[in-house]
Amino acid sequence: MATTVFSKLSKIFFLFAIYCALDPFKHSSISKYPDFQTFKIDMPPLSSLPKERDHENLLQNSEIKFLNEVQGPESIAFDPLGRGPYTGVADGRILFWDGTRWTDFAYTSNNRSELCDTKSSLLAYLKNEHICGRPLGLRFHKRTGDLYVADAYFGIMKVGPEGGLATSLTTEGDGVPLRFTNDLDVDDEGNVYFTDSSSVFQRRNFMHLIVSGEDTGRVLKYNPETKETTTLLRNLQFPNGLSLGKDGSFFIFCEGSIGRLRKYWLKGEKAGTSEVVALLHGFPDNIRTNKDGDFWVAVHCHRNIFTHVMAHHPNVRKFFLKLPITVKFQYLLQVGGWPHAVAVKYSKDGKVLKVLEDKQGKVVKAVSEIEEKDGKLWMGSVLMSFIAVYDLP
Repeated sequence: MATTVFSKLSKIFFLFAIYCALDPFKHSSISKYPDFQTFKIDMPPLSSLPKERDHENLLQNSEIKFLNEVQGPESIAFDPLGRGPYTGVADGRILFWDGTRWTDFAYTSNNRSELCDTKSSLLAYLKNEHICGRPLGLRFHKRTGDLYVADAYFGIMKVGPEGGLATSLTTEGDGVPLRFTNDLDVDDEGNVYFTDSSSVFQRRNFMHLIVSGEDTGRVLKYNPETKETTTLLRNLQFPNGLSLGKDGSFFIFCEGSIGRLRKYWLKGEKAGTSEVVALLHGFPDNIRTNKDGDFWVAVHCHRNIFTHVMAHHPNVRKFFLKLPITVKFQYLLQVGGWPHAVAVKYSKDGKVLKVLEDKQGKVVKAVSEIEEKDGKLWMGSVLMSFIAVYDLP
């Protein structure tokens, strides 16, 4: 009986595979990229990933705040006076919590139309991001109070303490346009270090970037004195979060596709060089430094054997992208399963100090960034419509 069922399923799968091969682009926006290619991702063996786990699912003790008041709040920031939080949301605005309500603080697009103001789903907002803007990484300059913004489409921008329309600082690096500006940090002199996740795909096509595994991502530096933007590292597979060390002698950034942390030295004997300092439990997003100089890394979900196989077999990833299934299901297949929040604290040398999880995604389904402030972890998520707050012991 089991053999018969397996045989029938095999035939159905075989016929479906032929259908996809004959008409591969009918159900997929892959048709927009006739030269679309997939590449091997040199992901480390599962046995080499960190063994530390949170068996108590402590993130389930988090408080859900602002439910349905914020859509896709990826980055969380507090100004130099401790006010906030501030967060960028899916319709392109940067919002400010004044203690009683959310107010519009800033925006990155000077062409906001009714498309931007229409309340909709996160996937619907995705279609208009190139018009409305999509603020991702947020950082305040501690001395001036200026807010620096990594907008996925408009590059690195800055807005003063009073808010309003942000001004553009840079939209290219070494003559190559920024296609997917993702995260940033700013030092005392106003130098901005940031990631551009791809020179091919924009954020609204992030699944193509994940599936492709291409390596056109970069880490760059904007110099406010010369107004020049230079490339510090290139040929990266989905570089994502970035954060300066407490003493400013280095920054650490996440390599998304491979799932690891790299340290880039800005000062000292190793200045201008980089090194891998840690492997990650799964697919990372932003990284933030706390007051002690440790780093909180937001991880979307654990790696599993399926995503490991997909990484090493590019044609399998491409096949699944051609299937007539939703973006949400593609995400589950390609990234690592059902979203479940993982928050990991690393030392500056890459040692795992703490792991917090919600394995079932009961309370904190996903996390894009973790900002530690006054004994609390403020967690934003590009996929959710709330901010989660966890009280540290």
